[in-house]
Amino acid sequence: MLISYKYRVYPDATREARLHEALDTCRRLYNKLLVECNTARENGSSLTMRGMQARIVTLKEENPFLKDVYSKVLQMVNYTPWSNLRALSQTKKKGQKIGKLRFKSAARYRTLNYNQSGFKIDREHNTVTFSKIGTIPFTVAIDRTWER
Repeated sequence: MLISYKYRVYPDATREARLHEALDTCRRLYNKLLVECNTARENGSSLTMRGMQARIVTLKEENPFLKDVYSKVLQMVNYTPWSNLRALSQTKKKGQKIGKLRFKSAARYRTLNYNQSGFKIDREHNTVTFSKIGTIPFTVAIDRTWER
């Protein structure tokens, strides 16, 4: 069983600016990867998720602003369109009409995925620390003590 939590965070102005910058950077990377996928598909060449993962490394060298976001978050940005494409292909196999992946505007990209590392939750002090962003206080609406 996979357990996930949602917390309401209260960042100060500096951390909030870093969060917005990270979201904008991830959105720009998502759109760039989508352009490269569409271009490759139009040219008849195939791309793989790992190939695009390697492309992120070269993009980080070309665009220094990508270094301001934790690397695992950037990897999850790459994972998102591939996961969406898998879901679209399953829908198409069922005989339903599908569209194509769309570019994300600033209002439509709202998630930073820290999936394995780069964060630390301190329940004693009700803070969460994100790599390359900082420590942010949060509140717990419901006591989530699980007995096993």
